Parts: sequence; C-alpha cells; structure tokens
Amino acid sequence: MAPDSPSSLRDRDPDAPPLHPSGDDVGKPYLHDVRFLTDRHQQVAGVFVTTTAVRPADEATAVPLSLALREGTRAEHESAESSGFVEQLLGGHLDRDAYAALAVQQLAVYTALEAAGARLVAAGADRGLVFDELTRVPAIETDLAYLLGDDWRERVVFLPATLAYTQRLEACGDDLSLYAAHAYTRYLGDLSGGQIIKRMMQRHYGFEQDGIAFYDFPEIHKLKPFKDVYRERLDALPLDEAQREAVVEEARVAFRLNQAVFAELGAARAQA
Repeated sequence: MAPDSPSSLRDRDPDAPPLHPSGDDVGKPYLHDVRFLTDRHQQVAGVFVTTTAVRPADEATAVPLSLALREGTRAEHESAESSGFVEQLLGGHLDRDAYAALAVQQLAVYTALEAAGARLVAAGADRGLVFDELTRVPAIETDLAYLLGDDWRERVVFLPATLAYTQRLEACGDDLSLYAAHAYTRYLGDLSGGQIIKRMMQRHYGFEQDGIAFYDFPEIHKLKPFKDVYRERLDALPLDEAQREAVVEEARVAFRLNQAVFAELGAARAQA
C-alpha cells in the first residue's frame, strides 16, 4: 500500500473521516446563511466545555456510543475513503480545482449541519454536542474566497448528491440523536484524519495556510483532550438501546451520503 493511500487513514487514526464531508436548487448560487452561536464556553484543562452531561444509570454497563459508532460504521467509512475521487485527490493526482470543488460541497453540508445544531439549542436541547469551536462555515468561506475569488458566492454550484445530503441534515434540527450521528461523522473526523488530509493537501498541491483554513481549529488548544470530551458527551446521551441503534444507522447513512458526493465529484472530473 502506498504511504499516501487513503485506505490507510483509518489505520493511522480511527476517527479519520471521509473527505469533506436535489431538485430546484441545482446550479443556483450560494444563498444560505447560518445563525451562529455566540456564547462562550468555560475552559477546563485546555478544552472548551459546556454543560456536563450525566450518563443514565441503566447505561452504565452499555458499550459506549462512541465505540458503537466507530465499529458500526467501519465498512461504510472504508468504502467512502476508497472512492476514486478521494484516492486521486489524496494521492496528489488531481489539482486545486478538484479541491475547490470539494470545498464547495462542504460549504453546503456544514451550513445545513450547523444550522441544525443552532435550531436544537434554540429549541432548548442540551447543547452538549454543539461547540462554537467546531464551527466550520466561516473557515470554508475564507477558503473559497482564496480558491475562487471574491465573487465565489456567484460561482459555487452544489451537486445533486450534496443537496440530497443537506435535505437529510435539515431534519437534524428536530432530533438530537440524528444530529449526534451526523456531527460525529463530520467533526470527529475533521479533528482526526482531517489533520492528515491537511498535510496531504500541503504536500501535493502546495498549500501553506491559505485555502486550507477548514482544517484549522484555532480555538481548540489541544485536539486530543477535546476529542475525549466530545466522545464523553456522545456516551452520556440519554438514549435507550433502540435510539442508540438508530444513531449508528444514521451515521452509516451519513457515510453513504458522503460517498454519493464523492462519486458525483469524480464523475464531474471525468467529464471536464
């Protein structure tokens, strides 16, 4: 296996993500907006935290949800990573335009995901999994301004698979368990394998800092302790067994949605 083979990402870090991350809106310019949360968190041991969740007593001996998610999505995770577009991009066989096309799709996905998190909090849900420090949309917008120019909002086009993904994410604002599945898939991956992806983009396509702000988390001082806190929050969600299984299944759906986006990105490259 080549050193830069995407299939090795999960071996290096079990939380490595697939890359990040229909209908009438295809081809329309970017018009979305997200209401971002502004209240700050307490900082404990270098990690920003919010309210402390408590594990229900009847779940004390259950397999941790974070572990169930990791093991339960292994096949989908590896399948997404092995898509042709991902392998070519991470192997250095594409170009900055391909990376920019991916960033455009990530914009739509994270806009929908972060809007869902904001709606959950506004509705009174425990914000244990909603961290301001993880917000990605401003970073993606900065990257797109660098990659596409100041008029990037008029130039972005969301693929049908991406729009299908965002439609699925819109339901997350009404269901904490659905949000947990998609947030796990995106954010823990960004904090883990995403850091490897960043180095590959620097190595193969000459990025330094501009254009890859998506992979930087300046408000998180140490990634490992933060990820530990995030997993603890997942494990403490007050879910029964059926709900836990639903979270794992929704995470599988998230990986399949990612894979569909990669397939369309690859097809678009082949037609270019």
